[in-house]
Amino acid sequence: MAFTPIEVLGDLPSLGSFVAMLERACIASFRPRNYFALSVSLCLLNATAQQPDSLRIVELPSAVVLGDHRGMRPLPDTLGTVLMAGKKAVTLDPRNLAADLSVNQARQVFAKIPGMHVWENDGSGAQLGIATRGLSPNRSWEFNLRQDGADIAADAFGYPEAYYTPPMEAVERINVVRGAAGLAYGPQFGGMVDFVMRRGATDRVIAGSFRQTVGSYGLFNTYTDLGGTKGKWNYFGFVQHRRADGWRANSAYSTTAAHVGLRYAVSQRLKVGLSYTHNSLEQQQPGGLTDDNYVTDPRRSLRARNWLVAPWNVASLTAEWRPDSRTLIDAKVFGVIADRSSVGFVKAISVPDTISRNTGAYAARQVDRDGYRNLGVEVRMRRSWSWGGRQQEWSVGVRGYAAENARRQQGTGTTGTNADLAVTGDFGKELDLSTRNAALYMENLFRVGERTSIVPGARVERIVSRVEGRINTSDAGAVDSGERERTVVLFGLGVQQQATAHTVLYANISQAYRPVLYGDLTPSATTDQIDPNLRDSRGYNADIGYRGRLGNVITFDAGLFLLQYNNRIGSRAVEGIVQRTNIGASQSRGAEVYVEADLLRPIKAANAPRLSLFASYAYVDARYTRWNDPAIAEDPNKRIANNRVENAPQHVLRSGLEAGKGPCSVSVQTSLVTGVFTDASNTQLANANATIGWLPGYTLMDATAGVQLSEAVKLTVGVNNALDARYATRRAGGYPGPGLLPGMGRQFFATLAAQF
Repeated sequence: MAFTPIEVLGDLPSLGSFVAMLERACIASFRPRNYFALSVSLCLLNATAQQPDSLRIVELPSAVVLGDHRGMRPLPDTLGTVLMAGKKAVTLDPRNLAADLSVNQARQVFAKIPGMHVWENDGSGAQLGIATRGLSPNRSWEFNLRQDGADIAADAFGYPEAYYTPPMEAVERINVVRGAAGLAYGPQFGGMVDFVMRRGATDRVIAGSFRQTVGSYGLFNTYTDLGGTKGKWNYFGFVQHRRADGWRANSAYSTTAAHVGLRYAVSQRLKVGLSYTHNSLEQQQPGGLTDDNYVTDPRRSLRARNWLVAPWNVASLTAEWRPDSRTLIDAKVFGVIADRSSVGFVKAISVPDTISRNTGAYAARQVDRDGYRNLGVEVRMRRSWSWGGRQQEWSVGVRGYAAENARRQQGTGTTGTNADLAVTGDFGKELDLSTRNAALYMENLFRVGERTSIVPGARVERIVSRVEGRINTSDAGAVDSGERERTVVLFGLGVQQQATAHTVLYANISQAYRPVLYGDLTPSATTDQIDPNLRDSRGYNADIGYRGRLGNVITFDAGLFLLQYNNRIGSRAVEGIVQRTNIGASQSRGAEVYVEADLLRPIKAANAPRLSLFASYAYVDARYTRWNDPAIAEDPNKRIANNRVENAPQHVLRSGLEAGKGPCSVSVQTSLVTGVFTDASNTQLANANATIGWLPGYTLMDATAGVQLSEAVKLTVGVNNALDARYATRRAGGYPGPGLLPGMGRQFFATLAAQF
């Protein structure tokens, strides 16, 4: 179980000592109902005791929201220094979900988030591809991805993709803010996902866990962590290694992750921390298939010499200071040093990769290398203040960020078959890309009356982007975009109404933007042009919903949303010249519903059986509202306006059943996702290279069973895609191999977990 710890300021007199003792007792008993009792007790103490500032309890566990832990719950009105009131914001606890954590099975981990669309062609779990509300799941680039509050993408502005996903076995919780995250976190349209890593035990010097998983197709995963508290020091570290041969031919992978986190309590008011994570990935890329190949044998691979190598390093230095009972300040200095290298035969899938009769060898492969270096600092403050006899909350933050990307592509590689990144001669394309960013944001939570909260806010963002180098070796291949400077101003407003003791009405509207990416600033050929007036994509997210708990049985969150996406970037041909410019707009609207029922909760017997059901559903109508391409505007057969946005399923329904008695438990989950178009023209039939065309919908079933062998040891067995459904979630025009990319077939696994 993972809960936000209670922070008590100042020297603890008798009342504070009693509260701390009660918390330790509940932690030791390890029972959710004790956490609920603790939350209620602390609320009563805080409300009734007239104590000096040294006793003021400034943070309560998020468990008070629902009273019990079901794997997902709303975030509290304040999360550290950030305001969450009026937003569609939840937190997930991976270890309390019926999910295969050994391979970061995203459709299970995020099953309770309505409408979470997952690209599932990569069985390694090393790269996360998720999106909501009709946005692209491509390496989650429409989300602002963070680990412990620090960016983990290659470049949050120019290349917001992450080739690293934290092992879910080491994640304490995942905070997800949909839509209205732009004010506090900046880009993107999708919102923010923050992987909060586990910390060491607070009640002992050393504690740890061990998880060993074996499964189909050579899956072997081992995970070990250690953590604890000694005096003023708290530490946590893990090592995880995973490898498999892969469900498809030529899809073997090996990934290793290691992490260490240290926290030191300088005083009861000041804590500092240091964390470092290293992840290495070597993965064979089986490439795409034609639709005929897919029908004949979806496990087939037409590429045996394609590899991805991606070492990733993430580090952060943090400080949390409470100068007084009303003020919380946190500061982070963070950075990424990473590389993304690939080698392979990258021609269209219709071109075979075979040994030449003339040379007796394969053709030379192409080598692409990216080197990422970024450094950022964020300082945030939340200050409580009084107005109208009520406590208000003010949140303010500043950010500075710099990123460098050395991009070397189209190098002539070896004729071999392994992950050899050696290059002969110069790279065909050499670019140096950089971003500079500074931002300031402010939000205030106004409590008006007994039940109403209003949260206005604003953010000012300054971005400077630069691209220089060459796109080929010709005299005309030089590129110098100069510095593109712009200032982005965003506004937002949230409202929250406590409808009953356990239910909340919420609404918000928040502006968002997506910066011009490096790829948009780089012409693909010397004859192409980049529009000098190219602008960042702008728009807004709006939500209205109702969430809470009905009795002790039902938890729910239901709402409507609207996402307006303006200044979409595309290419258009004008007098024979291809220009990269702002070309259109789209709108996504729909409904998101989550409901969970703990059917046997009213039974008070000590050994009563457990039975719970959940369902999360989203309806998404994502369509282009405008597309300004003169080359197709006059052809009614090529009209884009009113077409469905590519890779945006209209219906996503996930449901699950969990049952248990005593030490035994079973769970079944289903995922239903309707079909998608894969291009803006809504092409129905696949082309010869399978890069565009309709992808049918699919339904998957996953099942797990677990038994608690002792207080410290648990065995879990399961099967993913139990019915062995044949499905595909994406088509690729380039990386990781042009063509249709199948999802994974039936796979079994068994996990033995122990705590000490």
